[in-house]
Amino acid sequence: MTEQRGRIRFSGAGVTYPNGTVGMKNLDLAIEPGEFVVIVGSSGAGKSTLLRAVNGLNRLTAGSVEIDGRAVPQREGRELRELRKGIGMIFQDFRLVKRLNVLSNVLIGRLAHVPAWRSMFNFWPQADRDIALDALQRVGIPEKAWTRASSLSGGQQQRVGIARALAQQPAIILADEPVASLDPVTTHQIMRDLVRINRELGITTLVNLHFLDLAREYGERIIGLRHGELVYDGSAKKVTDEDFRDIYGRDFTEDDVLNEDAI
Repeated sequence: MTEQRGRIRFSGAGVTYPNGTVGMKNLDLAIEPGEFVVIVGSSGAGKSTLLRAVNGLNRLTAGSVEIDGRAVPQREGRELRELRKGIGMIFQDFRLVKRLNVLSNVLIGRLAHVPAWRSMFNFWPQADRDIALDALQRVGIPEKAWTRASSLSGGQQQRVGIARALAQQPAIILADEPVASLDPVTTHQIMRDLVRINRELGITTLVNLHFLDLAREYGERIIGLRHGELVYDGSAKKVTDEDFRDIYGRDFTEDDVLNEDAI
């Protein structure tokens, strides 16, 4: 039986930026394959630093981070490119090529799997097109495959972003504030999509969230960061308002929740 992929381990991991700002400090953390983890904390707490350390976009200045027992390389090169093939990234601002149609945007997730000339001339193997179409099916918009990305709503654009990540056939998905620019109804739809995909495919999923009520509702495990340090690690079902106050270092306000009734 093949061991499930997607195990992440931080050991004494730290990131100090060139200007002296500490983005992450002495982090010890293990995430098991298939987990759905929500990361919360104030702006500047280190949420994005943690996420981007997983795929080497942020280089460690101390300690290590491993994926399935292999250290994440701390310099560009073939080894890091190979690792990134198995890590899908979902962004707050979608990062779509607006002039291209939806299918072409999803196929960008296959770039590392085909020779460069195929993508340059839009001459994709049928197997890769099938993978991209299946990804669109999973996020519920297969009918948008030939639609120009610029004509989509925000929620549809984020679904394309999720499909692009799925097209990589990743072991890990990193979602950096994926619902920050969406309306409440669409926010819940996108969060349900991410949870469903995690459960159906067993992809280890790390999601940075600002809204505490969303973290409590959709998280399986919550990681709390404050000033780059781990201050909470526990079940979303057991997290309390006092825990959130400890994470944020203050009482939370209506800006910290999607639904004001959650305060």
